[in-house]
Amino acid sequence: MKTAVIRYNAGNIRSLCFALEKMSVPYTITDRIDEIQSADKVIFPGVGEASSTMNFLKGKQLDQVIKNLNQPVLGICLGMQLMCRSSEENNTDCLGIFDCEVKRIPQREGIKVPHMGWNRLTETSDWIPKRLKDAYFYFVHSYYVPAGVYTSASVNHGTPISAALRKDNFYAVQFHPEKSGDQGLVVLKTFLDL
Repeated sequence: MKTAVIRYNAGNIRSLCFALEKMSVPYTITDRIDEIQSADKVIFPGVGEASSTMNFLKGKQLDQVIKNLNQPVLGICLGMQLMCRSSEENNTDCLGIFDCEVKRIPQREGIKVPHMGWNRLTETSDWIPKRLKDAYFYFVHSYYVPAGVYTSASVNHGTPISAALRKDNFYAVQFHPEKSGDQGLVVLKTFLDL
């Protein structure tokens, strides 16, 4: 099995690669279109800002490549948000795989922005194993996808937030599975075993 980790101007690839190595999963970090298209699985990770990242993807034609992939694709954190239609972060047009708008977490009393740290999944369905309901995962984000038709897991942070999405061969998580201990490895393995 060949796994491609998309290289772009985003941080946090190192911890993902460490998790893949721990699971003995061979991978390639690449922004080459042929390597991404020929991979068995594709991971689209990220920490960063939406508009500059979309500009980078467009400059490399990776925006068209990603949304036309047929193999299983996993978006993580910013990767998940960029798979949506648009983001309120600098009014960014995104890939449009999920017909969702990414919104800024509203400032409310008792609700921290960014949403940073461990939070518990309140619902799980579809590709997220049911045994992970009530498990804790590590989040770092200021923007979120409201719970909706594509939601496979949710978490509460003042409002129901999509912790995981799925549409066809596209999968995504808002949390960082690579920083979420054994339960995060379960999510990665579930994706890689598809």
